[in-house]
Amino acid sequence: MITLLLLIPIIGSLILIPIQENSNYNKSIIKIIALTTSIINLIISIFMWIKFDSNISQFQFVYDFNQLSFCHFNLGIDGISIYFVLLTTFVTPIALLSSFSNINENNGGIKFFLISFLILETLQIFAFVSLDLLLFYIFFESVLPILFIIIVVYGHDQNRFRSAFLFFLYTLAGSLPMLLCIIVINSFLGSTDFNLISLSEISLEYQKILFLGFFLAFAVKTPLYPFIIWLPKAHGDSPLASSIILAATILKLATYGYLRVLINFLPDASHYFGPLVQTIAVITIIYASFSTIVQQDTKRLIAYSSVAHMGLVVLGLFSNTIQGIEGGILLAIAHGFVSPALFIICGGIIYERTGTRIINYLRGLVYYMPISTILFFIFTLANTGIPLTLNFLGEQMSLIGIWERNPLIAALGASGIVLSAIYSIFLYNRISYGSYSPHLKPIKDINRREYYILISLLIPTVLLGIFPNIILDTLHVSVSSLLYTIS
Repeated sequence: MITLLLLIPIIGSLILIPIQENSNYNKSIIKIIALTTSIINLIISIFMWIKFDSNISQFQFVYDFNQLSFCHFNLGIDGISIYFVLLTTFVTPIALLSSFSNINENNGGIKFFLISFLILETLQIFAFVSLDLLLFYIFFESVLPILFIIIVVYGHDQNRFRSAFLFFLYTLAGSLPMLLCIIVINSFLGSTDFNLISLSEISLEYQKILFLGFFLAFAVKTPLYPFIIWLPKAHGDSPLASSIILAATILKLATYGYLRVLINFLPDASHYFGPLVQTIAVITIIYASFSTIVQQDTKRLIAYSSVAHMGLVVLGLFSNTIQGIEGGILLAIAHGFVSPALFIICGGIIYERTGTRIINYLRGLVYYMPISTILFFIFTLANTGIPLTLNFLGEQMSLIGIWERNPLIAALGASGIVLSAIYSIFLYNRISYGSYSPHLKPIKDINRREYYILISLLIPTVLLGIFPNIILDTLHVSVSSLLYTIS
């Protein structure tokens, strides 16, 4: 079943290649095939989730191919990775739908745009289901060239070249220490298989060295302070679909890496460096929150808010408590719903109609966009962590988990909730209310396609916020095994 998840987007891409973009009819066919492919993958992942046995901590749906001498091609899913796979398959069709009306204007062509995102879906799923450390690194890094090409070819203005190179070089250089650590592990153990590493005894001194290498790679990808400069620039100059994927799933590769590699394989070093990581996470939350408040570009503002929320995710993951880790995972999933919705509203719906993302030129949109304003308000509240949303549960469980270890760190981390309310309400109020901006012509409200996209993101945000056990029941055994199972 895992092989189907990986092959279907590739098959869809191969079907698209021979189709010519010489008519509107062919362009519509290309869009329909790409969207259908991504929806089929979503259905398969949901079926896999239904068949998943949440009472065991072992990997399920395992596919093993060991005919290659240099790499053990081993795939599987547990209670943690299943939700990152579901998030990937859920967000991909939304990203494709969000760009259906504006990719015609890009010089790169519709076909290659859609093929890029289908291949990107396969590479992300590969990273989340790989049970070999070398494979995980390969697919962890394989998303970079595709995103680089997407930003360069389909980005907004001339700054996209600098943003693309900054994104590519920053994250690639940050991951080199991880590759060195993988080589060290392979030289000592003779393998990079997850199961073998988890059964091996690694001394604390070696764990410390390995931890620093892996943590640097994940900190750049998260990103944590001081490695955050690439993310706002990449978001600001990316096409809308790229921003959605980047916020929803690419950043979650680092979240998954913390859980799968650091906490799982290097538990003693994770405990030893816990206070340092918590301090960095708190600095990230406060710095990114204040940076968000002063932003005038809507997409960069949302990008900085993503940095602040991911800092709180890291705080929960390194709380060394079941509640904190589960809260961090919930918040990561919630961020995968709410942040794309805000990008769609500000970087898609409003930007396409007004031609600007500068807050000073946007005012009084409620007069012409009442439905959009209502949805914008709901997602703004969700971004601040209001009760009855998944964001609220994720933030509260993360903070409660870290409170059990360090109340001071928890109090400083909680300041991010107050600051998120400040910049979120500021953004919403400035754009939506007041007298209508004299710089803008009358504009239309959201259409049916945009409405369905936003509703599809709103439903899981609220539904999982009211019924979190839908996720927690599956998570509990796998998360508990991270802290309490003795290898």
